[in-house]
Amino acid sequence: MTLATRRAAVILFSAALSVAGFAANAQTAKEVRVDWATYNPVSMLLKDKGFLEKEFAKDGVTVRWVQTVSSSNALQFLNAGSIDLGSTAGSAALVAKINGNPIKSVYTYSRPEWTALVVAKDSKITKLEDLKGKKVAMVRGTDPHIFAVRALLSVGITDKDYTPVLVQQHVDGGTALIRGDVDAWAGLDPAMAQFEVKEGAKLFFRKPEANTWGILNVREEFAKDNPQHVRRVIAAYEEARKYALANYDELKKIFIGVTKLDETVVDKQLKERTELTHNRVGPAQRESILEAGLALQKAGVIKADVDVKKVVDDLIDDRYVTVTN
Repeated sequence: MTLATRRAAVILFSAALSVAGFAANAQTAKEVRVDWATYNPVSMLLKDKGFLEKEFAKDGVTVRWVQTVSSSNALQFLNAGSIDLGSTAGSAALVAKINGNPIKSVYTYSRPEWTALVVAKDSKITKLEDLKGKKVAMVRGTDPHIFAVRALLSVGITDKDYTPVLVQQHVDGGTALIRGDVDAWAGLDPAMAQFEVKEGAKLFFRKPEANTWGILNVREEFAKDNPQHVRRVIAAYEEARKYALANYDELKKIFIGVTKLDETVVDKQLKERTELTHNRVGPAQRESILEAGLALQKAGVIKADVDVKKVVDDLIDDRYVTVTN
């Protein structure tokens, strides 16, 4: 055997070991921790139907469900390693990535209009300019927070011109609004729909295209070690998404069973403000997230020296979606 032949053999042997090691690592996790959230109806159906458990049962992999109540909550869990995959808005994932949260955005579970600026039924506020000097409730680091910042900046109102009132959960903002503790609320469904139907709250400023998409994110370390697990989770999500599209009444029944909300509230969120016909984090989602990031940079929320486009490119990884719309 010549020297060149021996070198080639060594290279091939090393490559084979590398591939074998990758394959072994791809199935090391014996538990997959996935969030579910009321702002992610597909996750609720997925949990109820057991598609994910069925997919992993043959390999002895346990599925553990963890409820999250906001994008910021899901991102905290991802950053702490408490969950492996979590549901957020695209803009919230971007801000978290900029702040060092090691995540990848791998799947689109919905195109929602889940946030708007909300006032009480007897409020005299009718336009964005009316919020100058007012108190606005919001959950920091979520799509409603980012939506509010962008909306107010569009009429020249910065955070120095109004008082952000930070709450822990979205429903707390609605409660503060109805109680009169704040003048407006950056709401999120289903709480927003509930206060709209039950309390007569008014969505005085809406802009559907400024709602960044419902995105499923994965911890980078988990994805690196278990790429097949990620693909299988997304395949199960696809099964649930398609099932939801074909079986609205069952989706609504599951949603009502979990949230205990009235049918009119659930219809408002699911029928009027939630679209489930997308799956890939593609050009439309990328552009939406980028626009949100650039707007936040202009508002001073993101530092001027951050290359937002580069972070978006690093955040999005659509390799795991193997099916088309």
